[in-house]
Amino acid sequence: MRPTRPPGLRDERGVTLIEIVVAVAVIAIGLMGVAAVIPVSSSAVQEGSQLSTAAFLAEQMIERARAAAWSAEPAIDCLGVSAGDAAPLPTGSTCHGAATTRFPDETTGVNGHPGYERTVRVSSCETAPGCAGVIGEGLRRAVVTVRYTPLATGGGAAPAPRAIQLEWLAARR
Repeated sequence: MRPTRPPGLRDERGVTLIEIVVAVAVIAIGLMGVAAVIPVSSSAVQEGSQLSTAAFLAEQMIERARAAAWSAEPAIDCLGVSAGDAAPLPTGSTCHGAATTRFPDETTGVNGHPGYERTVRVSSCETAPGCAGVIGEGLRRAVVTVRYTPLATGGGAAPAPRAIQLEWLAARR
């Protein structure tokens, strides 16, 4: 005597070839989508890393500018003022006899970061147009610019250089 099956159940012994092919196709499509995203995401991570490094290097120089002595009594000016597009020089010999800039242009690479360039420009805000519309005696504007070239990805054309700028208004102490 044969065992009886409840009505509605068939004898299913395995998976058909068509079901396997469909499952493989669905998995392949999903993997192709993931593979297309990997280069884009790794490029974004690299770009974020370079931007963070540029911001760090700019903040580092702003902190050096903040630490520079600039006071009326006694007359000390280690911050200096830029003449045109040059690094700032201390005015006169008021910075303990220094005649050279404390903020040299780093156009061949920043120490420890060869792919970056850094410049500092300091302007006086005492005469019009001032600094961002602010005119004041004993006020200066320091601008730190860090330039870098993003890494090329995907074998395309070389990316254009990028720059980050930080500005700081300094008041004489």
